[in-house]
Amino acid sequence: MSHFDLRFALLFPGQGAQFVGMGKDLAEAFPAARGLFEEADAVLGYPLSRFCWEGPAEALTRTEHCQPALYVTSLAALAALEAGVGDPRSAIHPAAAAGLSLGEYTALSAAGAFSFEDGLRLVRLRGQAMEEAARSTPGTMASILGLELGPIEAICAQTGAQVANLNAPGQIVISGTTEAVGAASIEAKKQGAKRVIPLEVGGAFHSRLMEQAAHRLQGALEAVPIQTQTLRFPVVNNVTGAYYRGAEEVKSLLVEQLTHSVQWVACMETLLRDSVRTFLEVGPGTVLKGLLRKIRPEAEAHSVGTVDQARKAASLVAGASKSS
Repeated sequence: MSHFDLRFALLFPGQGAQFVGMGKDLAEAFPAARGLFEEADAVLGYPLSRFCWEGPAEALTRTEHCQPALYVTSLAALAALEAGVGDPRSAIHPAAAAGLSLGEYTALSAAGAFSFEDGLRLVRLRGQAMEEAARSTPGTMASILGLELGPIEAICAQTGAQVANLNAPGQIVISGTTEAVGAASIEAKKQGAKRVIPLEVGGAFHSRLMEQAAHRLQGALEAVPIQTQTLRFPVVNNVTGAYYRGAEEVKSLLVEQLTHSVQWVACMETLLRDSVRTFLEVGPGTVLKGLLRKIRPEAEAHSVGTVDQARKAASLVAGASKSS
């Protein structure tokens, strides 16, 4: 039988976790979750909730729609979790949070670094800017399995590709122009990679090809009030794998994140060093749960993406709180 540790962390997924139908049951069962979808539709001026619940998949997977869709659905799942715990005066108390790429914005919003609406506008702009950058400087990404970082970095230096995500031991994503990623993929296979998987993405994310998007995002972030003095819980950043230390760092590292590697393994190691042993993946899918299993197999992870999952996780949190 699993033991839910009261010192738990929240994990929020990034692009790729989306699917048509996500969040619908949460909105039907929890008024707080439904309210977030309704607010998002009003703020954005188009039916984001319909894309989430009904598709079509082509619309949902477009970067400019996918990012706000994941942001809202994940926060709706968090609202469902909090509602399920019971007493609205005693919100859940995570030890910390982290989010993969886009999920970092969800984590910051959940912690109270900026408002739901400001975060929503930011992720919409981020998605639009990334789409525009991808049209201006087309590129792609690939996942390399079974090869260590050192050889991959050498291959990238040789081909012009760039390390984009350190997701788990033996699972590293590269990014760059189609030619660079293609050449790096061939070389990785020659050097013993178990598999090289081309990713179906809209551009070369987390690489130099996103510089145009980074400049646009920087301007938007300067206009957003960000506070870190009264966060509900600390948030780990993707660029350094350490906790955020202030509002200016939030602004600078969110910009850097677009063109730099996502240090997901380092993020998880920070939380594990901080005695976190239980993790809740809040939002659609189980990608982060799978990566955690590769990083620390004995860590306990629970999904919070559906009504049943939210209720189960809420009972675990409530039970741990009573027994503490």
